[in-house]
Amino acid sequence: MIRSWMGKTPKIHPDAFVSEFAYVVGDVEIGANSSIWPGTVVRGDSAKITIGRNTCIQDGSVVHCDGGGATIGDNVVIGHKVMCHAERVGDGAVLGNGCTVNGGESWIGAHSIVASGAVVLDNGKVPDRTFVVGVPAVAKGAVSDAQIERFQRTADHYSELAAKYKAEGLEDKA
Repeated sequence: MIRSWMGKTPKIHPDAFVSEFAYVVGDVEIGANSSIWPGTVVRGDSAKITIGRNTCIQDGSVVHCDGGGATIGDNVVIGHKVMCHAERVGDGAVLGNGCTVNGGESWIGAHSIVASGAVVLDNGKVPDRTFVVGVPAVAKGAVSDAQIERFQRTADHYSELAAKYKAEGLEDKA
């Protein structure tokens, strides 16, 4: 469901996919070939949320922010049931299934991985190409080129899958 809020209507690129069972409201912009899957909420009621190109936000995730808004980069993979209040998620980053990125001025660097179930605390900073795990999330090492390539293939796969869903008419056309 795509809804306006306080005069702001989501801007969704024609090549993006928004499931008919997702909820996208307010000041939201979604880039080309990105996908918003069933049960996902993208709530731009407090500040603008910008989602780049070829980014997937998988089933049951929530993206919201306060303050200055949020930018989610290109080729980002946000797994199932992720709670994302980050101010910024860099290009090629991965937020694993069920992780939480709390708010404030939290950001996730480019090509970083937040492991499934990890919790990045308020105002947390994850540098580029860093792998974090645990509660609270702590750095466990650097992200390899092979991992970056693997998750690029995941982002590309979801873009291709989204195109098939669109072809089947399984999108919100509001």
